[in-house]
Amino acid sequence: MNENIHFHKLYTDHSKMVFNLCLNYLHNTEDAEEATQDVFIKVHDKIAGFRAESSVKTWIYRITITHCLDVIKAKNRQKRFGFMQSLFGKSGEELIPHKNFNHPGVELEDKESVKHLYQLIDELPENQKTALILKSMDGLAGKEIAEIMKLSEKAVESLLSRAKQNLKLKIEQTKD
Repeated sequence: MNENIHFHKLYTDHSKMVFNLCLNYLHNTEDAEEATQDVFIKVHDKIAGFRAESSVKTWIYRITITHCLDVIKAKNRQKRFGFMQSLFGKSGEELIPHKNFNHPGVELEDKESVKHLYQLIDELPENQKTALILKSMDGLAGKEIAEIMKLSEKAVESLLSRAKQNLKLKIEQTKD
């Protein structure tokens, strides 16, 4: 019973953070809600093994990031599978719906430009994308990001710098 109370507190303290992080990765409210549920199932299943080598918040961030990256990889595999099927004569049916951008914090008139920005961020290497999301969208300090990503603060600064340079380059390329 005590474990359930502890888990309930974890959920109430961290569910908004997890949902927002999932939304920043998956760009869709429904996907973020599902991922949030999945993350807390994992947290519940792994809580007994939590060794307190980092803060609970950091531990949940790591689980969330890993889960979101796994979801993205699975969707990409599905897209490749659907593409391969269409090459071999099973076209006519779109197996994987087009990515549905549904972010509640974005006004209707801004959706296209924000959707485009998120697509460019998605093209960044995983570590750059993660550092950028944690810094720019979650507002975390370099020290927290370093702890979550298990890197030095200098490495995080370097990732952020490269992410910003790459994103700027991608934006400039799409303007042409």
